[in-house]
Amino acid sequence: MLDDRAKLLLKTLVERYIADGQPVGSRTLARAAGMELSPATIRNVMSDLEELGLIASPHTSAGRIPTARGYRLFVDTMLTVRREGLSPVSEMNTPGIEAGQPHRVISHAANMLSSLSQFVGVITAPRRASVFRHIEFLSLSDRRVLVIIVSPEGEVQNRIIHTQATFTQSQLLEAANFLNSHYSGLTMEAVRERLKNEVDALRGEIADLMKAAVDIGTESDAAQNEVVVSGERNLLSVSEFSSDMGNLRRMFDLFEQKTQLIRLLDVSAQADGVRIYIGGESQVVPYEDLSVVTAPYEVDGQIVGTLGVIGPQRMPYERMIQIVDVTAKLVGNALSHNK
Repeated sequence: MLDDRAKLLLKTLVERYIADGQPVGSRTLARAAGMELSPATIRNVMSDLEELGLIASPHTSAGRIPTARGYRLFVDTMLTVRREGLSPVSEMNTPGIEAGQPHRVISHAANMLSSLSQFVGVITAPRRASVFRHIEFLSLSDRRVLVIIVSPEGEVQNRIIHTQATFTQSQLLEAANFLNSHYSGLTMEAVRERLKNEVDALRGEIADLMKAAVDIGTESDAAQNEVVVSGERNLLSVSEFSSDMGNLRRMFDLFEQKTQLIRLLDVSAQADGVRIYIGGESQVVPYEDLSVVTAPYEVDGQIVGTLGVIGPQRMPYERMIQIVDVTAKLVGNALSHNK
């Protein structure tokens, strides 16, 4: 537990370090906090904060810098975010996000996040469950079957499945007719659930074929969960990263592979509003030097994706929260108006 004086000094130290990027000494801290305290008193409080693991002293300076734990306490208990007034978008004379095809909206949003934050912008493409209008099976050689799935919009997906048994074209037609007559217009996930209970009347091999076809369609839904990354090169100008090329390479690998980012953003989609990960505490992006600010975005009241900003721990969190919050609303509006 910190008393009010310690809280004020910690808050002031974090704000000064975010603004200047330099370790904060006791004299600077006393002036910035506007408190009539002796240098000795300030040093005693800083010593207490250091023992609590909230600040640390770099070897090259007598000043102190916040730790990940200090940033977390600052964000959770001391940060006040303005909800009124100008949004970051209007402040920077940046146009909003126009309604359009989802991939254009997503790409624009990633670029906007990067431009406004001067860090890295990330966003997952909207998840949408595939609805099929028509399905066909075509026999190939070596127990392979081509599955042709047609969406209500006329989009065609072709997938190949490997079967345990060999099917005649008439058997494949029987399976396709059953699916088209009973399940056309449903999502693949809904078809999969209903097939569990409704295919007992069919021969086992054909039931297995239909289940395999639906599984392929469901996997294609999951594959849509693409993540778009913009502004990786912004990290080259961040002093905390540019001085350590090994660390910088690991971060670029993170953006290149994207798997960990998708996992992090998937977790964030379950959150209510803006969520902040500091240092390695996300357990998904285990880099002590990184912080991530995320928010889900909605279309017609349903969460369909997540976006965020990735940057150093020394980021202006109030501004990042505003940027992410506003962009999430803009993306949701653009995608809703595109329907």
